[in-house]
Amino acid sequence: MGKVITIANQKGGVGKTTTAINLAASLCTADLRVLVIDCDAQANCTSGLGLNRQDIRRSMYTVLIMGESLDKAIIATEMDNLWVAPSDKNLAGAIIELIDMERREYVLRERVAEIRDQYDYVIIDSPPAINLLTINALVAADSVLIPIQCEYFALEGVSELLDTLIRIRRGFNPDLRIEGLLLTMYDERTNLSRQVQEDLTNFFRDQVLRTVIPRNVRLAEAPSFGKPIILYDARSRGANSYLSLAKEILENEKKSAGQRT
Repeated sequence: MGKVITIANQKGGVGKTTTAINLAASLCTADLRVLVIDCDAQANCTSGLGLNRQDIRRSMYTVLIMGESLDKAIIATEMDNLWVAPSDKNLAGAIIELIDMERREYVLRERVAEIRDQYDYVIIDSPPAINLLTINALVAADSVLIPIQCEYFALEGVSELLDTLIRIRRGFNPDLRIEGLLLTMYDERTNLSRQVQEDLTNFFRDQVLRTVIPRNVRLAEAPSFGKPIILYDARSRGANSYLSLAKEILENEKKSAGQRT
């Protein structure tokens, strides 16, 4: 059964979509089958994986609101073993339309259950807000990966998200665990980045991942070409960092599996 990881942070601009795209692509280099589910109405994950939003006929809106099978919405990307369930602008309305649905928090979980055996990993990109789409993404997940920009208010933002995760565990998904806190846009030349890393590590300890994602021009350019960084510039620091992240997540999964046996 495939593992489902939701990428979440209620703050925008922290590298959430960049992480969803590039972690998924990096996992594929290990010969794993990976599906990216774009649950953000901005559809940046969709375009960042090379899909033209104007050509999309089925999307996560038709899956969540119209009851269509998730399998019918999935589209292959140019990278082997990487697929995407795209978003479009209609998904913005889903936040309101979900309110009156039965078991509204479990809609995505039930759709994902139909296809998760077909993939090794399912990566869900969630909106930069705590709304019903984000809640659906967290209820559907086995774990949550939290990207954190190296800035002054980082610790405060993470604390708010962790409060939300506690409520999700209590009410909807008791097995949800934290995959890790991922430092993004890290600049080793600044005292601020080093201080944020130190503060987070002191507070959250081993929940902070060893891998850090640097500020990198090539990484910022890649989405405008509709490519993951390993296709756009495989030798860049951004590409190496996301490959390291994928390796760390796979290693942690092996450790967890060993502890369960």
